[in-house]
Amino acid sequence: MNPLLDFSGLPRFDAVQPEHVTPAIRQLLDENRASIERLIAPETVATWDAFVQPMLDAGERLARAWGIVGHLHSVNDVPPWREAYNAMLPEVSSFYADLGQNLELFAKYKLLAADAEFPALSPARRRVIENDLRDFRLSGAELPEEQKPRFKEIQEELSALGAKFSENVLDATNAHAEWIEDEADLAGLPQDAKAAARAAAEKDGRTGWKFTLHAPSYIPVLQFCDNRDLRARMYRAYATRASEFGPEGWNNGPLIDRLLALRNEEAQMLGYASYAEVSLATKMADTPAQVAAFQREMAAKARPFAERDIAELRDFARQELGMDALESWDLAWAAEKLKQQRYSFSDDEVKQYFPEPKVLAGLFRVIEALFAVSLEPDTASAWHPDVRFFRIERAGKLIGQFYLDLYARETKRGGAWMDEAITRRRVASGVQTPVAYLNCNFPAPIGDKPATFSHDDVITLFHECGHGLHHLLTQVDELPVSGIHGVEWDAVELPSQFMENFCWEWDVLTGMTAHAETGAPLPRVLYDKMIAAKNFQSGLQTLRQVEFGLFDLLLHSEFVPRAGRSFMDLLAEVRREVAVLVPPEWNRFPNSFSHIFGGGYAAGYYSYKWAEVLSADAYEAFEEAAKVGGSTLDAATGERFWREILSVGGSRPALESFKAFRGREPKPDALLRHNGMAVAT
Repeated sequence: MNPLLDFSGLPRFDAVQPEHVTPAIRQLLDENRASIERLIAPETVATWDAFVQPMLDAGERLARAWGIVGHLHSVNDVPPWREAYNAMLPEVSSFYADLGQNLELFAKYKLLAADAEFPALSPARRRVIENDLRDFRLSGAELPEEQKPRFKEIQEELSALGAKFSENVLDATNAHAEWIEDEADLAGLPQDAKAAARAAAEKDGRTGWKFTLHAPSYIPVLQFCDNRDLRARMYRAYATRASEFGPEGWNNGPLIDRLLALRNEEAQMLGYASYAEVSLATKMADTPAQVAAFQREMAAKARPFAERDIAELRDFARQELGMDALESWDLAWAAEKLKQQRYSFSDDEVKQYFPEPKVLAGLFRVIEALFAVSLEPDTASAWHPDVRFFRIERAGKLIGQFYLDLYARETKRGGAWMDEAITRRRVASGVQTPVAYLNCNFPAPIGDKPATFSHDDVITLFHECGHGLHHLLTQVDELPVSGIHGVEWDAVELPSQFMENFCWEWDVLTGMTAHAETGAPLPRVLYDKMIAAKNFQSGLQTLRQVEFGLFDLLLHSEFVPRAGRSFMDLLAEVRREVAVLVPPEWNRFPNSFSHIFGGGYAAGYYSYKWAEVLSADAYEAFEEAAKVGGSTLDAATGERFWREILSVGGSRPALESFKAFRGREPKPDALLRHNGMAVAT
């Protein structure tokens, strides 16, 4: 049996091979088409049980199988899997484009919504139908028949371009390496970073040290290495990935122009003024102007702090480091020097207190304390020997499982992300428990020592676990609004950013730290320094996020491709408006901006900052509980957060869920306070 067609349990990663993809996906596409023909027939009545449920059943099988293929394309991007994924991507894209334009299906959904029995459906089922009606309109179902073929062509090409964009970034990242033969050239670099570089060189059969553009290798060089020439070379290589400065076949510049042109054409066909309006149709925000105003307000509040940050850094560099000019490849290094002088500790010193086993134990303790669950190791086949598998239980009953893939690899796309393997829903045999993938790109262990994580790595892990909890702790039985499904995109980061806050709590860190050499827990004096430094350069960091978000928004709302200015011209305009630091002219950041060109964040990158408002405000409820009970790990508040936010998934509007938890509309006060910028208000 083709393992991609086995839906009896977990994905069969021990058996599935690239050659299984085409026959399995084509069979599932055929099954879905046959099911649709039955459902649109006049004799099929427009009810939930007769029409919607069979539609969901057939669709889930295809989504699960294709999800496995897409996942392997992301975490094991070797040529056979890349070829298998790309071979079927056009056919899958074509199917979904046809599905979204099927007027007979659309008509059945409209009949169902207009039926006298519709108000009697559960809120979750009503929301599924309302979302489907919206999505049919956004998929071009109401377009004139003569325009539908072109709309479908756009959808298919957009899917192919997004995949190619991500592949180009990965290939360009893998293509560059720096080889160092003299250890003196690595002064300042932490020992574990040098050890990893030595292991990388040995793996390639060479002496010396090998550095790459993957985050665990690149970031320590930019932050710690005193070798300015090495920092400059690596910065330039990183900042020009997938651009005209590299191989032509990997240049994402033309792909960006094409993506923007197609998105704009799609918006015009749907009757929207811009693609940003299309994007916001499924988000909490109402208009591009509203989003732009929010981001500019955040920029205005952050700018005084950012200007102070950069002035302090330049003064320090001139007086203490003898540098009259700070280049882009100097910033992280100089900032680390200033941070060490001001707060008397380094990020590398902190890192030694976060060995992986203690970090995972501490993370699990937080989850168990807040949400009355238990997490235990479990067994399942996986795509790599380093992947681990866990189960979540409540009152002895299985409620979810997840794969944990922590380490960076050359065949794995960069960044960190959560994805779904199986989604909760009710089936004939009972409740189908959800399964998630949690993926990071942390440094792997070397030899027999466990990996150690930076505090930023720990925050990233908590972030992705927040997404995972949103998916795994849902109590909604209708798949299209279960877990993260159906949640407005600018609210989906709420649980993830919420979880980050616990990484700064003393009673959390004491239970998840042990020095890699001595086993001693994090000293209180070092923790106090970390807290003092928490908002170090927070103004600069906020402006950087706003810069990315505003660029993304304007790119999809006001920018017209090939109309006398380039996307780089637009980025320069945004930087003149909001930035206090401007990188070199040759920096090609957009060419690797996978969030908006290879992911789902087009005209939605602002979501991170908006969700920070929601998450900080939500976390304030735990801070209020701590004033009474002494700890933010408050079970009663955690129960409310689970009940009103995590458990309901997308079954109701996110704003309703937030207000049910906080009892009011969200306010930015807590975020400004957390970022040390409350004084500006």
